[in-house]
Amino acid sequence: MSSLQRKLYYQVKPFIPRQVQLLLRRKRALWMLSRCADIWPIAQKAGSPPRHWRGWPEQKSFAFILTHDVETAVGQEKCRDLAHLEERLGFRSSFNFVPERYEVSPELRYYLEDRGFEVGVHGLCHDGRYLDSREIFSERAARINRYLREWKASGFRFPSMLHNLDWIHDLELEYDLSTFDTDPFEPQSDGMNTIFPFFVPGPTLSGGYVELPYTLPQDFTLFIILRERNIDIWKKKLDWIAERGGMALVNVHPDYMNFGTGKKKAEEFPATLYSEFLNYVKTRYEGRFWQALPRDAARWFRKEMGKAPHSTLPSARPRAVKDSPPADLPQRGASKAKASGLKACMVAYSFYETDTRIMRYAEALAARGDQVDVFSLAMEGTAPVEKINGVTVYRIQRRDINEKTKFSYLGRLMSFLLRSSWSLSKNSVRRPYDIIHVHSVPDFEVFAALFPKLRGSKLILDIHDIVPEFYASKFGTSHLSYAFKALKQIERWSTGFSDHVIIANHIWEKVITSRSVPSGKCSTFLNYPDSRVFNPLKRKRQADGRFVMMYPGTLNWHQGLDIAIKAFDLIKTEVPEAEFHIYGKGPAGEALMNLVKKRSLEDRVKFMDPVPVEQIAGIMADADLGIVPKRNDSFGGDAFSTKIFEFMALGVPVVAANTRIDTFYFNDSLLKFFQAGDEKSLAAAMLEIIKNHGLRRQLAANALAYVAGQSWDVKRQDYLDLVDRLVMVR
Repeated sequence: MSSLQRKLYYQVKPFIPRQVQLLLRRKRALWMLSRCADIWPIAQKAGSPPRHWRGWPEQKSFAFILTHDVETAVGQEKCRDLAHLEERLGFRSSFNFVPERYEVSPELRYYLEDRGFEVGVHGLCHDGRYLDSREIFSERAARINRYLREWKASGFRFPSMLHNLDWIHDLELEYDLSTFDTDPFEPQSDGMNTIFPFFVPGPTLSGGYVELPYTLPQDFTLFIILRERNIDIWKKKLDWIAERGGMALVNVHPDYMNFGTGKKKAEEFPATLYSEFLNYVKTRYEGRFWQALPRDAARWFRKEMGKAPHSTLPSARPRAVKDSPPADLPQRGASKAKASGLKACMVAYSFYETDTRIMRYAEALAARGDQVDVFSLAMEGTAPVEKINGVTVYRIQRRDINEKTKFSYLGRLMSFLLRSSWSLSKNSVRRPYDIIHVHSVPDFEVFAALFPKLRGSKLILDIHDIVPEFYASKFGTSHLSYAFKALKQIERWSTGFSDHVIIANHIWEKVITSRSVPSGKCSTFLNYPDSRVFNPLKRKRQADGRFVMMYPGTLNWHQGLDIAIKAFDLIKTEVPEAEFHIYGKGPAGEALMNLVKKRSLEDRVKFMDPVPVEQIAGIMADADLGIVPKRNDSFGGDAFSTKIFEFMALGVPVVAANTRIDTFYFNDSLLKFFQAGDEKSLAAAMLEIIKNHGLRRQLAANALAYVAGQSWDVKRQDYLDLVDRLVMVR
């Protein structure tokens, strides 16, 4: 079910009689059952443990965790009976209450806690609107946090298993329970594809929480929707989890249980089925399982797996289950994309083959069967039209990155605007693009899509660099100047014309949403590395006596390459085996080459032309140290460096300036910082890394673990969902 379909469902749900709801859900479930046999109740791919998995406490074979969502006041009245049932068999569980749907009894909460049970929060009012917009969630998050603090609760679960793993960082919690390994019957059916906990890192190292997906089918699904009359499915799945040493986590609702008092209602099942299951676990696996409360499992996992040198995230991003899934479930997305494929377009005043951010988006769409065109700049020696990994690239304008004045730079931008506008309009005549993704700089390039937008195309403006600040840094313009103010106005017009805005980091998101666009219209996507391209296996270079430091990227003043060259000059005598390789072109290139010549470093500091992404990844992997020497000015200080993530993903340690943006996302356990703008500080950092082999290895290992949770593998699906959501709204 797409996000739009979910939204419509929850809007009309209150007007549909409950029995009709159940009838429709049963018919849909039965229709899906045969189509999902290969991934439900068991998805074989979910059985792989996290990297560096050491097993459960006390050498137990598997973990067994009981949770309960108490959805109504009626369910609340049954909680004591359920707790007594578990107590008699020697189990403890967590009870999650909905604080604003019914009056949650403080006496019941205290009773459960005193007897060794756990209490958590289950949304606010169970209306399914939590993910309708960022504003709605932010407002509710503040109220949810109040209950988390008041109840001293550690965990949370969304009603109806809705979830947004990024937004959950707004909540003050240790763990979340809102996902599952596989469950095609849920409204948001994107399974996590793992029967183990995993850590969800926050935007900074100080954040993050443990995700505990449920791995046994819910009682409501089994006994109310599918009308099972025995526990065979629970037993089958439990045995499979135990065999693989995973986490058996079940969600049982007291609301639907009948404890033998009164006539069993249509939406109830005998509590004896649950007690039979607990007895099965106790007798078959006596002494072999770790029975834990969710908070204890989350704390243990965070502490224990925090010792591992690599990420605790699942090895692959979870895949969603569609209503009628193909055998391999290649991608999640709206039904329109599945039915016929979207016609999508990328527009960028950039060289496509060297811009990893644009390539990621384009190839993600092409990989699932969408038709993708790209209009971009032409590099010397490239063809006007070329097919690259399923993407058709039209190179519509040559560019040498040598602009010396504002007017030469603006002239080339305006030329590209006209060329791209003509190309978009011409290609849209027969069949309009469903989605056009325009990459800034410049912001006003989005107006090239005026004609397609009038024909129904949806527009995404992707702000790689925040233009007013970029302009001020590039040309030394004051923030009080008319040009700066004009660029802010263009930013407002451009974001207003777009259907959605993507921003390249969280600091810029705050700036742009404060002056140009509502936060609900924005998403933040860092320049995540693609693990298919950037991974430690790329390294090929054997030990040859050299120590190679490297910078790959555009040669702009704010990148601080002159600082790095001066720092290298300070250490050249002490480290005669060191070399500094610079890959790229840009306006500062000539001045940098003159600086190298002036200091007689031509045989040690080497300039190379930019190369395609696949090639540069291998070259970066063969470096011994990555250098990211940005200035901490109004632009460079807040511009997130893709290069840091890419070096990390390749297993190469990094020395970087302590800019605002990089200290926001990283700390000293991941890379070596130096004082921005200070060549002596950079020289000292270079020497420390060169001479301390153990430090290099530790930084590389820590960085690999961190970046595994920040890769494009993890975020790709969020982008595809965004595209599908926009296209569905017509």
